[in-house]
Amino acid sequence: MPRTEFTARLKASQQLLGTFVKTPTSHASEILGGAGFDFVVIDEEHAPIDRFTTDQILLGCRANDIAGLVRVPSSAPSAIQSVLDCGASGVLVPHVASVEVARAAVAASRYHGGARGFSNSPRAGGYGATGMWAHIEAQDRDIAVLAMIEDREAIDVIEDIVAVDGLDGIFIGRGDLTVSLGARSASEPVVKDAVARIMAAARNAGKPICIMVGSVDEVAPFRAEGASAFIVSSDQALLRASANRIRAEFSAAVN
Repeated sequence: MPRTEFTARLKASQQLLGTFVKTPTSHASEILGGAGFDFVVIDEEHAPIDRFTTDQILLGCRANDIAGLVRVPSSAPSAIQSVLDCGASGVLVPHVASVEVARAAVAASRYHGGARGFSNSPRAGGYGATGMWAHIEAQDRDIAVLAMIEDREAIDVIEDIVAVDGLDGIFIGRGDLTVSLGARSASEPVVKDAVARIMAAARNAGKPICIMVGSVDEVAPFRAEGASAFIVSSDQALLRASANRIRAEFSAAVN
């Protein structure tokens, strides 16, 4: 999928497949692009990935025509602006638990009606080759801003959060949501009820829903509830699963 089509396809609720990239190298994004994945989410929140590494991974995304989103470490404007300047196709902003945080995240990501600092000198602006207003229009059109809904506090105001103008969609973080609700697993009723309410609010607001699934078996039921973008596993987990499988197959072959 051409990386510039990601936001348009997200807004159209087309089915999208992605995974997290947690290894600080461009190799995974290149391999996943070649395998036909629609997008990757570079994890700056929970992986040892800095701005330079993000820049290199995004270069790998461009080389293999896969959309590169970034889960930024916080909603700080500097964190958001830096990855967009590097050429990210969008941002996943963690712990959006209030309307104020949602609005601030959108403002940091947008030129028109926002507060994003202008520069067309990084990769996103063709290193200065793209004119000021061509750059501004392209970025505001092509960048996706997704709020990560993963806190108890967000549930009470979810209808207001998804109504924020300029927010392109939501990501439901079931892991943190489970912890925040004091549940033992995401399969407990309190978590399922919270997820259902979040999805209903997003559907009613016409906002696309992205969710991480434990396996492809979860895709169909969540798709029926309105999810269209699915994150399956991560580069680390895919490597671990493959290594475990090969180890087991090898042991069976030699014993």
